[in-house]
Order: sequence, then C-alpha cells, then structure tokens
Amino acid sequence: MKIICKKSELLNSVNIVLRAVSSKTTLPILECMVIDVSENHIKLVSNDMELAIETIVKGDIIDASTNKIIAINAKVFSEIIRKLSDNDVTVETDDRFMMTITCEKAKFNIAGKSADEFPTLPRIERKEAVVLSQFTLKEVIRQTVFSISDNEANKIMTGELFEIIGAELRVVSLDGHRISIRKIQLKENYGNIKVIVPGKTLTEISKILSGEMADEVTIYFTDKHILFEFEDTLVLSRLIEGEYYKINQMLSNDYETKIVINKKEFFNCIDRSTLLIKESEKKPIIVGVTDDNMELRINSNIGSMKEEIDIKKEGKDILIGFNPKFLMDVLRVVDDEEVTIYMINPKAPCFIKDKEESYIYLILPVNFNAANI
Repeated sequence: MKIICKKSELLNSVNIVLRAVSSKTTLPILECMVIDVSENHIKLVSNDMELAIETIVKGDIIDASTNKIIAINAKVFSEIIRKLSDNDVTVETDDRFMMTITCEKAKFNIAGKSADEFPTLPRIERKEAVVLSQFTLKEVIRQTVFSISDNEANKIMTGELFEIIGAELRVVSLDGHRISIRKIQLKENYGNIKVIVPGKTLTEISKILSGEMADEVTIYFTDKHILFEFEDTLVLSRLIEGEYYKINQMLSNDYETKIVINKKEFFNCIDRSTLLIKESEKKPIIVGVTDDNMELRINSNIGSMKEEIDIKKEGKDILIGFNPKFLMDVLRVVDDEEVTIYMINPKAPCFIKDKEESYIYLILPVNFNAANI
C-alpha cells in the first residue's frame, strides 16, 4: 500500500476516528485505527465496541497491490502526523506490516498489524432514515447533553431518549435532579421511533458535525444501533437497552409563580455568586421573588452576597433554593434574550420553558435553612 495525502486532510480525518479509539482496553487491537484502501478510496476506521467511526480521506492511492488494509496504533500515528510539516504525507506499508511515513525530510518507520483481529462494523440496513441539518442536531445535543448522568450504575440515565412521533422529534435527558427536553419539527412524517442513545456518542458526534445549516445528517435506526451519516463520515453506535422513564408524569403546566427575567443578567448574577463557593461545598443560591423584584442571596464559609434583579411577575411571592450550577447550565444553552420560569412551591420542580415548549427544563429545588439566608 502507498498513499499520498495533504497533511491537513489526513490529520482532520485521523482526529475524527480518534473519537472511537479505546483508551482503556485489554485488547491491544482496539488501540488501533485501520487504514483501508481495498475499495479504491482511503478509509480510516476505529471501533471501541460501543462506538465506531468510518471516514474517507481525500488523497491519492499510488499502490494497492499488497496489504490493502492495515491496523496501526492510533495514538502513535496521530502524534506523528500532527507534528509533521504542512505538506504532502506519504504512507507506505510492506508485506511485513511495517509502515513508513514520509513528509519532506522527515521519515518514520513504525510497526503495524494485520487487521484480521479488528472488529468489523455490523452492517446496518439503511431504512427508517431521518434527515436533519447538522446545525439542528448539534444544537439539540448542546441543549440537552449536559443533564445526562455520569453514573454508570444507572445506564439509562447516561443516555438520551430520541423519540419521534410523526413529524416531531423529542430529545430528553435527565440525571435525577433535572430534566432537559428539546422538541424539533421535522420536514416529514416518520412514524414512531423510540431509542436511547449513549451520551458519549452524542458528545463525540457534536464535535465532528460542521454545525452548518446547509449541511445535512441522515440518521438510521435499528433495534440495537443508531447510524449517523454525513459528508464522508459514518458514526455507528450501540443503543442503550431498556425502558426510558415516563417523563410525561413529571411534567406539569400548573404554577403559582411565573416570572420573566433577562437571561444574561440572571446568568451573570449567579455566576458572581459562585465566587463564594468552594467546589467541595454544596451551597444553594436562594431566590426570593416579591412583586417585580428578584433577590438572589448566597451565604458560604467565604462570605455572603446579595443582588437584586428586575423581573416581570405573575402570582405569589416565593422563597426557593437551587443548585447554582443547574441554573447556569440551562441559561448557557437557552438562546432567548428573556427566559420564563414557572414555580409552584419551594419543594416542587421549577420549569423553564418557552411558549411553544420547544424547550423545557425541569430543575428540582434544594432545601435550605435559616443559616443560608
């Protein structure tokens, strides 16, 4: 095998497949990426048994008479390519799986492996396809993935629900303290689909997507896998098995207090308050709503802070406590200039949502005592 690629093209493709290279494994072959020229194009492949990525590299195949497929340590290969000059890179292999990488006056020789032991990707029947813009999918992930759980003991919470009913896609994540919901109107009617996609998959996908409105991504669903296809890249992931939580039972349109507040001002105020909280402390921010005024207070071992913000209010006064991080996480991803917050009482969930309910965020309040005020 002998190929020639521009360094920038090769490095970009290597960075894509690195996202599915296993860093902690007892199988050395999973630390490898595969270079495959058997189909008259240069394809890179990685697979950690949960997530697999294939991408096509723009370049020239000079010789494909022997060793059309080779496995090479992904970390070593990527670091070599990263530190080469910005010029053409030649990659050549011999019949003993030795690889020679040449760029200008630099020349590396590294040992490759037969790809026979590398896990092949399952073949997915391409039906039940859903088409979205890359911008929309990237935004949906950004606006929900922060509220998945990192506790592997509860696998369901480490993923996101993708539910399609007709022409509406609903994406849901939760971690036991909060729920994030985004609804997207699709261009076509796709019937009913309901799967749980690993959060890791969505995080890695969002880093690869261009985020351009004009670029599309096609999503295929099966009982056990989800396949994302865009540009020259395929991302295949196992689904999380099990029944997702019945979140409709947790949602409510009831409220005793409704406020409308400037998002940026609210975020900045909470952000300032966290200056007084050590990471080891779990101090709530106390929100007091009266008339057209919201007062935020925090009291920690470092000191205390109090700040007032103008609001529009309907309903009763309320004094309620929140984890400041949870509020900030939501405010970071809402693009509206103003946010509407619905509250019932100091122990009931708080909702942040728009009129169309294209997004809904539920946050559980936290208990506080007089010492916090």
